[in-house]
Amino acid sequence: MFCHAATGLTIVLFKLLLNIKMKYISSEKFKELRETLKELKENRKEISKQIQEAQERGDISESAEYAEAKESQAFNEGRIKELEQLLGEAVIISKDRKCDKAEVGCRIIVKNSEAKKEFILVGSEEADPLSGKISNESPLGRAFLGKEKGDEVIVHTPSGKVHYKILEIK
Repeated sequence: MFCHAATGLTIVLFKLLLNIKMKYISSEKFKELRETLKELKENRKEISKQIQEAQERGDISESAEYAEAKESQAFNEGRIKELEQLLGEAVIISKDRKCDKAEVGCRIIVKNSEAKKEFILVGSEEADPLSGKISNESPLGRAFLGKEKGDEVIVHTPSGKVHYKILEIK
């Protein structure tokens, strides 16, 4: 257990030293993305077969089937590269962490002049503002990072400054 935690910390420090932008994701999202990557890699065979069949039909310079298959292949390969990079840079958020300060993976309850609100700080891949999941890279998320219970935060938004008081972090 200690060795695994030390290895994880070493990887994070290594990425910071190399100035690699870390992507924070939950273990559930990591598994979901890994499964999507597996499916995309399996699609390679089908796309390759479609390209081969279009080539066997003759002149590919005016073949819509060929063009569509090549476009499909380019999209598929691009998404594979994107997911491989994301999964390689991913820092998995631990569910059983203690949140003394607002950081990725923490739930924060805040109050502004209008009402009490609850947010969960997540990585950009999981952000869903309508359900209260805010990205650590968003202006709101960046403003809360590192803050503690009782801190007051000013967030600069397109519609002006919004003041928040952090009531609870869990």
